[in-house]
Amino acid sequence: MSTRQSLAPASIKDEHLAVLERDEATLQSLGVKQELQRNFSLLSGLGLAFSILNSWTALGASMSLALPSGGPSAVIWGLVAAGICNLCLAASMSEFLSAYPTAGGQYHWVAVISWRRWMPLLSWTTGWINTSGWVALSAAAGLLGSTLILGIVSLYHPTFEPQRWQQFLIYLVYNFVALFVNAFLTKILPYFTKTALIWSIIGWILISITVLACASPNYESGHVVYGTFINTTGWPDGLAWLLGLLQGAFGLTGYDAVAHCIEELGDAVVQGPRIMMGCVLIGVVTGFLYLSILLFVATDINTVVTSPVGPMLQIFYDALGNKAGATCLLVIPLVCLMFAGISILTTTSRMIYAFARDGGLPASRYLARVHKGLAVPLNALLLTAGLVTVFGLIFLGSSSAYNAIVSASVAALGVTYAIPPTINCLRGRRALPANRAFVMPNTLGWICNLVGITYTIMTTVLFMFPPLTPVTGSNMNYCVAAFAIVLVVSVVQWFVDGRKNYNGPRLDEAALSGALVLETTPVESSDRIVHPVKE
Repeated sequence: MSTRQSLAPASIKDEHLAVLERDEATLQSLGVKQELQRNFSLLSGLGLAFSILNSWTALGASMSLALPSGGPSAVIWGLVAAGICNLCLAASMSEFLSAYPTAGGQYHWVAVISWRRWMPLLSWTTGWINTSGWVALSAAAGLLGSTLILGIVSLYHPTFEPQRWQQFLIYLVYNFVALFVNAFLTKILPYFTKTALIWSIIGWILISITVLACASPNYESGHVVYGTFINTTGWPDGLAWLLGLLQGAFGLTGYDAVAHCIEELGDAVVQGPRIMMGCVLIGVVTGFLYLSILLFVATDINTVVTSPVGPMLQIFYDALGNKAGATCLLVIPLVCLMFAGISILTTTSRMIYAFARDGGLPASRYLARVHKGLAVPLNALLLTAGLVTVFGLIFLGSSSAYNAIVSASVAALGVTYAIPPTINCLRGRRALPANRAFVMPNTLGWICNLVGITYTIMTTVLFMFPPLTPVTGSNMNYCVAAFAIVLVVSVVQWFVDGRKNYNGPRLDEAALSGALVLETTPVESSDRIVHPVKE
């Protein structure tokens, strides 16, 4: 008995070391050196991914996006539609993640499965769009958090008129905290992400029970919650409802985070796909229930839409009838947004680090360095924080900056989610190794791929629309301009540097052809994908 007990910890430790060795060997077989420590487990990895989505928090804080553009029906059913389509995209990307678990994510996958002639350009473009999308998303947590905090002030002082510079200062505090944690507390970052997951779920339960109990029995009817349509945008009703999808899409954006942090996750090829699909599923379930509860306890939807304190805080106040109680409840999503800011900065810096490691960015050698003492890509972290600060300055000049940032992040990331499945479909869904860890049945794979691709095309076009009509300089959706700037910079940089020096991710051909670990990595020959055959 005692012998078994003494051997058990050693056996577990040996198994853990074996998994880490297998992960490192897998990475080497893809031509990538293991530089970051694998500190994340299934739980902490799920915490990282879900703290970024934090769907119920993001959906509650961004209700102002959908309520004027479709009302409760767009809030609820828009989330369901976005949830189904994003689950299809997550499953599609999970197939790639199980085959090629590198921090490059989408641009690396595109490089491996693309036609040789077009590989560098397609990989380069995907990398630039993905990087810009994560930088845009990095601004979202601070903007949402600062909006909620100023809403508290407005609740206590109805005559208070929030100034943009005040919100910008709060936004900077969010980003500074995220930078500090990522730079100096990286060894305990998995504990932060575990705490974020536990805090979010417990907070979701606590808020839901509290508002339901305090509002009882004065609930809205099911017809009002699930069937009311509101359109104050000026767009035709059908188009307005579709534009309301932005809220649901925003609440489910960022699940590729696990791909960009995959080099820090143990048993990556198995746990990565579980985390990617799991965080989306949790987000849809918690978000649907949370939004339903908020709309059931809302006393007047029209008041909620126009409330100066923000929809979520107004609903809390309506349900509790007490300012102090409503403020205490709002602290929970405020902390969730702080966790989200930390995790988003982690992911964005890893994306920049990976792309720079493959020579995809200006000053790549500088950005690809890992600080020896801190064991983090510090230069990539500092660049991310700097870009987020500059990006936030746009808010000082435009009342629609918030909508532009949300639109840009959702649209850019969505495009990169669809590019690898699109290429795979064009190649007959034969571009991935057959014996990868996660494989969908062929019919289901085609359905998921095509649904996700169609959804991405539709939402990318819709999210370029201004939120209101008639369109003015102040309410214009500058997502179009942001996309244009990214594409122009990317194209110019391609002709200046990329066309000559970028050949996609550095792949170890000897390791690939020998298939050191998985014996599944495809090797490209001309325009055909050839899989190594086990002898």
